[in-house]
Amino acid sequence: MKPVLHGVRVLDLTHVLAGPFAGYQLAVMGAEVIKIESPEEPDQARYQGSDAALNDAGMGTAFLSQASNKKALALNLKTEAGRQVLRQLVQTADVLIENYRPGAFEALGLGYADLSALNPRLVYCSISAFGSTGPKRELTAYDGVVQAYAGMMAMTGEPGTAPVKCGAPVVDYATGTTAAMAILAALLQRGQDDGLGQFVEVAMSDVAMILASSHLTGYLWNGAHPEQKGNRYPFATIGCYQASDAPLMVSASNLRQQRRLWEALGRTDLVKDNNRDRIKGYAEEAQALTEILVTASLDHWEALLREHRVPVSRVQRMEAMLADEHVQGRKVLHRFADEAGALAGLTVPVSGFQLSRSPVQVTSPPQAVGAQNQELLTALGYPPADIDALRAQGVIA
Repeated sequence: MKPVLHGVRVLDLTHVLAGPFAGYQLAVMGAEVIKIESPEEPDQARYQGSDAALNDAGMGTAFLSQASNKKALALNLKTEAGRQVLRQLVQTADVLIENYRPGAFEALGLGYADLSALNPRLVYCSISAFGSTGPKRELTAYDGVVQAYAGMMAMTGEPGTAPVKCGAPVVDYATGTTAAMAILAALLQRGQDDGLGQFVEVAMSDVAMILASSHLTGYLWNGAHPEQKGNRYPFATIGCYQASDAPLMVSASNLRQQRRLWEALGRTDLVKDNNRDRIKGYAEEAQALTEILVTASLDHWEALLREHRVPVSRVQRMEAMLADEHVQGRKVLHRFADEAGALAGLTVPVSGFQLSRSPVQVTSPPQAVGAQNQELLTALGYPPADIDALRAQGVIA
């Protein structure tokens, strides 16, 4: 069975995390994704990551994590010759993704109105910090800034401590996921309707609000701002407690689960019949859990509570999670073999979903800047002499 996006061509003119992740998700579903970067200033994620040597080589782990399955074209869009190459590519493409400041591509004559005139079927996705409308439209931002802006940092951390951002760049990846979903919706409508593409806009600030949906709805209802609560939930039976050897996260959320928890711990006197009483009994229940759970190990509590169908997990680092046989049996990660050359052994996340009839997979390793220049320009009809001339003029790398 062919990949679900087989035959779809995507022009990925994005950088850092959110935009490239959107393109990557389309790539693992089988789209032909062409990453287009400036030869003067390639994607800054190439120089960021956990390995200094890879950073120096322009292949940092921040880039590698979402660059598989993509072809690489280094194209200087500040030149008219470079813009003309892009216009030719657009006529062959189904999707274009860019994540520059709103108005930047329009100023180059590469906005949606310009490019859809060349290819009415084009789905044009623009990702930005605050969107193309409103007084903040021209501001730039990154994940941490948007977390701060959207109220996420103000509610994160222990009570009374400084605001804390989430350890992972959740807004970036949620924005990339949202963009990929919206692009798929536009492609679906194009196929079902009149064959025309459309403009797709994704703002990181909008996505951050969606991530905080339940908190935002609560605030809009009664004006109660979500405060810093650390690991505290309304019910004591949801929380992080100390076992004898390390922390343990318990999540006996509903009434059935809290009953099974107290039965497992031999404290049926603390079982409640309604959530209001659970809230009132927080202090007594938290004290009981603190005193009980510290008396035995993580292994003991995980085995006992899982036997009673209570959600629970030790708080562990990545090395422990990756060593888990459950993770090893899933298809979330791909490890490159020797044919990947210098990147042999590189392991990257693929996607958080699988399709039963279509592969979602990594098939080629991340590429150096402009690695497919010759191939892509030749396919557009450029003879070798013209490609050499473009390279000499700094239009391509």
